[in-house]
Amino acid sequence: MNTDKSLYPLQFTPILKERIWGGTRLKTVLGKKTKTDRCGESWELSGVSGNVSKVANGFLRGNNLQELIEIYMGDLVGDRIYEQFGIEFPALVKFIDAQDDLSIQVHPDNQKAAERHRAYGKTEMWYVMDADRESSLIVGFNQKMDREKYVRALNDRKLKEIMNFEKVSVGDVFFIPAGRVHAIGKGIVLAEIQQTSDVTYRIYDWDRVDADGKSRDLHTKLALDVIDYSLHNEYKTHYQKPHQGTARLIKCPYFTTNIVCFGQPLEKNYQNLDSFVVYICTSGACTIRWGTAERLNIRKGETVLLPAILDKIQLIPSEPTELLEVFMDEG
Repeated sequence: MNTDKSLYPLQFTPILKERIWGGTRLKTVLGKKTKTDRCGESWELSGVSGNVSKVANGFLRGNNLQELIEIYMGDLVGDRIYEQFGIEFPALVKFIDAQDDLSIQVHPDNQKAAERHRAYGKTEMWYVMDADRESSLIVGFNQKMDREKYVRALNDRKLKEIMNFEKVSVGDVFFIPAGRVHAIGKGIVLAEIQQTSDVTYRIYDWDRVDADGKSRDLHTKLALDVIDYSLHNEYKTHYQKPHQGTARLIKCPYFTTNIVCFGQPLEKNYQNLDSFVVYICTSGACTIRWGTAERLNIRKGETVLLPAILDKIQLIPSEPTELLEVFMDEG
């Protein structure tokens, strides 16, 4: 690998996943190159074993993310992050198209995932990019709950009656900490940001079967001591979208996500941030400019990784643009 040249904003080849509930909007809305009509996920940036992203642009094209971290270490991900995670990239970024309802599911936290799977837990967040008028998703419970009451609803096939359904529209944000039951509903396209983990406990799959008449495995027993049975007054994240600038969406130990909105050029200074930055373009199109004259164009449905060593950039929109800005903050 040639390391004489400077690091630059990196784009990666999407890893496309066919799913029983997938559709065509990753292709028609976000421009992903797939021939299947059931493309459910586009893994934009992944360090998951067996699904490690490969660079699609510049002189590092063809190298995978782990190889880059091994060579560039803290210059790519940030010194603190490299010390903690080594060559494993700590965040997973996806686009999801739910043409049909996803299963009701839950993810373990770090402790349970380590004990059972030698893996990280999965805390995640959703940003809704497209939604049919009547689309809804499930997040948490709609009433006071405990393990015994939950098991009774499960056995009586009345899970839907205890789940909290939320109607959604473009721009809605939901934070899904490990332990919170959830399901993406049909008609929704969203960006998902999560810990690097592929551990999911499927609780209920709507009695669905595949082309061979087989139903998918359920993990109802594994889920019992993972579920957070708490009732919350509010599950949606409320925020004020800026006209020109940056607003905080989510800050948790595993990632911080902001929304960046701009119709005029915008300067970004990451000098005091010891972390990579990920840009996920959710609408519009812009040019990222850095160094003396270097630039990269991105548009809706594209994702870019800014190396930690790049501390000053300029965002120049060709139309009103919105980006999700993801990094790992201290504390």
